[in-house]
Amino acid sequence: MNLKKQRIMAADLLKCGENRVWIDPDSTEEVFDAITRNDIRLLIGANIIQAKQKRGNSRGRIRYKAAQKKKGKRKGHGSRKGRKYARTPKKAVWIRTIRPLRTELKDLRSQGKIDKHVYRRYYLQAKGGMFRNRAHMLAQMEIANDLKGGSK
Repeated sequence: MNLKKQRIMAADLLKCGENRVWIDPDSTEEVFDAITRNDIRLLIGANIIQAKQKRGNSRGRIRYKAAQKKKGKRKGHGSRKGRKYARTPKKAVWIRTIRPLRTELKDLRSQGKIDKHVYRRYYLQAKGGMFRNRAHMLAQMEIANDLKGGSK
């Protein structure tokens, strides 16, 4: 039974594509006899002809990828766009390094573990980029015996 014309009319009335038109397989005789738009409207009202739900895109793959990126995966050379310092600017790296060093120096000075001369010397060394991180600076202080009362 060829229901092509009925399907075209139904698609027009339902404002969807022909592939989304669902015709009840048990009522094909009724649909075959429907030759006017009004007949099709009545069948749509009787739920013999319906529009199928739109198919969406699955987000499963995207969610998986996002979870992997959260773990720090998928960051190899092939995934990178932009130079090294476009991804993390040198200034941002410097800020992440210098702020903890200066905070640590201020804390040590306020606790009385270093005097103002030692503070100034290490402050300038930190500014010059001598220390990689807080632990490195404290290790250097230990070696030079500049800490009073041991380390933190």
